[in-house]
Amino acid sequence: MADRAKVNKLVLTGFMATGKSQVGAAVASRLGLPLIDTDAEIGSRWGKSPAAIILEDGEERLRYLERVLIAELAADRRPAVIATGGGTLVDPRNFVKIAAVAVVVWLDARAEVVAERVGRSAELRPKLLESGKPLMERIIELMEERRPAYARAHFRVDTSDITIHEVAARVIAGASSHGFTTCKASA
Repeated sequence: MADRAKVNKLVLTGFMATGKSQVGAAVASRLGLPLIDTDAEIGSRWGKSPAAIILEDGEERLRYLERVLIAELAADRRPAVIATGGGTLVDPRNFVKIAAVAVVVWLDARAEVVAERVGRSAELRPKLLESGKPLMERIIELMEERRPAYARAHFRVDTSDITIHEVAARVIAGASSHGFTTCKASA
């Protein structure tokens, strides 16, 4: 893990539809820091959304692009809030690189909450379609598969029953207690 005296990045990881992008925006706004959403950055740089990359080029291509981006973000000395794609930090290489310079926060939610959020979203989620299983069964399966990777984070916030602003407040408080040095005292 990072030398806590040098931590100037806050990274949000977790399963799809747990609020990483929205919470990241709220946290970045409160702290006056830039937000880097890795899914949006990949889409901007490589001209396709992560979902389109998986469907057209395969998941391995997406995971490679994530490794390139995470290596770059870890090497950048500027403070930032980073919202990652749901599978980005499942790759242990990405986790090791980013945890060296960041407090990593696992945003979690109950499976039924994820299913409801996914159902309300127009966003294509290829990982949920892979097995042909019913949505809830696939969500539970994939969450269990990824749980050990997410559990490496410094701490966890359950987003199931609280607002984005409440999640953001908990993220900021927890990050500060884990050595995140750019937190404002008033946040």
